[in-house]
Amino acid sequence: MSERVPAPGDLALIEALVNTLDIEAGADALDTADGRAPFGLTEGDTGTARELRESLRAALLAHAGHPAHQDVTPLGELLARAPLLLALDDRDGSVRLAPADPEPLLSRVASAIAQSLVAGTWPRLKACEAPTCHWAYYDRSPAGRGRWCSMAVCGARAKMRRYRAK
Repeated sequence: MSERVPAPGDLALIEALVNTLDIEAGADALDTADGRAPFGLTEGDTGTARELRESLRAALLAHAGHPAHQDVTPLGELLARAPLLLALDDRDGSVRLAPADPEPLLSRVASAIAQSLVAGTWPRLKACEAPTCHWAYYDRSPAGRGRWCSMAVCGARAKMRRYRAK
């Protein structure tokens, strides 16, 4: 969809997963082996991955102040299936979050969300308000009030529709 700088850190994983579906074109990258490969998914994993993707999209729409576009499994319910553990490095005493669940994608998403909560970046990952888009993007605006994945595309379309409606 739009050419934007990817979300910082592990949020890029979530952004990439949500953006596997191009709503406007009706293309789902998870339908292909090449589209599943970056997430370590097999064809049998696509149902669960789609459920996670749409739950994430609903959360990102909420970050932008928009209602979910469809009924989805609550994200908290999915994340409860991927508990995280604190792993202590005995050499240097550092601590990191480690997945306790063998489901790799869900665990990676849970870890990314937890780390972004600590960093304060989670609320800045949003979904475009355009109903034909809902593309995930990282809101880099100073006030954190971005509404569209791209002002040049979705933002311009919305503004033109409002102008014509007047």
